[in-house]
Amino acid sequence: MILSQAALGRRITQSRGRKTYDRLIRTAFELLKRRDLESITVAELARAAGYSVGGFYARFRSKDEFFAAMVAEHIAQRTTARNRLFADLPDEELVSTLIEDLVTFYWERRRFWRAALIRSTRDPAFWKPLRKHGREFADALIARITGNIGRPLTSNEDANVRFAFQVALGTINNAIFNRPGPMFIGQAVFIENLVRAFRLVSGYDRLMGLES
Repeated sequence: MILSQAALGRRITQSRGRKTYDRLIRTAFELLKRRDLESITVAELARAAGYSVGGFYARFRSKDEFFAAMVAEHIAQRTTARNRLFADLPDEELVSTLIEDLVTFYWERRRFWRAALIRSTRDPAFWKPLRKHGREFADALIARITGNIGRPLTSNEDANVRFAFQVALGTINNAIFNRPGPMFIGQAVFIENLVRAFRLVSGYDRLMGLES
């Protein structure tokens, strides 16, 4: 089962090893840009971060626990990115920039994300915080829309926005895991069409009064 970020945080506070903890996680994300998780040993990770294997096990009981910490860090980073986008962007730019940011980020971390998808197939509980994080993206957009139009969304409107996120994230996951084509995640046309699909499914432009 994946550990909560709070539980992981208590362990590192008690061990006074935050610097080591953070560096190990940053190093793992760097290594995953070039190699799959399964091929990276604890010894290689510790050495690349400048620590001993003992230093690793002083912070994490296992490689699985370490990966759970990476997921917690991933969620924290994506939450910060989401909050920044919603705070900074005007209504007419929000959807296109949001989808581009999602695609770009997950493509850059595709080996990490592929490992997370594989892990979820054998441990359904592992996906629970990631599913919650996805719902919070939809919640944020719905709050933005309701604030703009001055009323709650109808049940159908709410469902359409949430399904648009399901379509977008499912398409990204499938593109990373299976690469089915005909458009591939590294192509600009992939982002353009995913933005178009999100707008159509969510009804965002109509709800926000952006249709010409």
